[in-house]
Amino acid sequence: MSDLMQMLVAKYNYWIYITLMMIGLYAMIAKNNLVKKIVGMSIFQTAIILFYVSIGAKKGATIPILEHGHGEHGHGAGTHIVHAVDYINPLPHVLMLTAIVVAVATLGVALALAIRVYNQYNTLEEDEILAQIREK
Repeated sequence: MSDLMQMLVAKYNYWIYITLMMIGLYAMIAKNNLVKKIVGMSIFQTAIILFYVSIGAKKGATIPILEHGHGEHGHGAGTHIVHAVDYINPLPHVLMLTAIVVAVATLGVALALAIRVYNQYNTLEEDEILAQIREK
């Protein structure tokens, strides 16, 4: 049983991501206020971004920039062997930069739509909006 506990404690960051994802999912599904749903969506997106950034990290690795470039110029050019295991993978980090931009844009559009909904129906409560739509 202690091996299981050690494994669970060693992967504490995954428990944080799962918790954040569940909070965001709960807010999107269970809340009736549109702003609360939007905040839940933002929390959910943040949890996913944190997860991908964490899986891109590697202990003891460095950034994938070579000190001595390829070619015939420079001292010792062509003699340095590159081992991929010594470097972190930059792809998850680059993709998450794009995801952050998309998340900010999504949040902005969603809040703008919430303002338009409020101007149209004078409420942000989903049940009240649906009731007003059914009356028309």
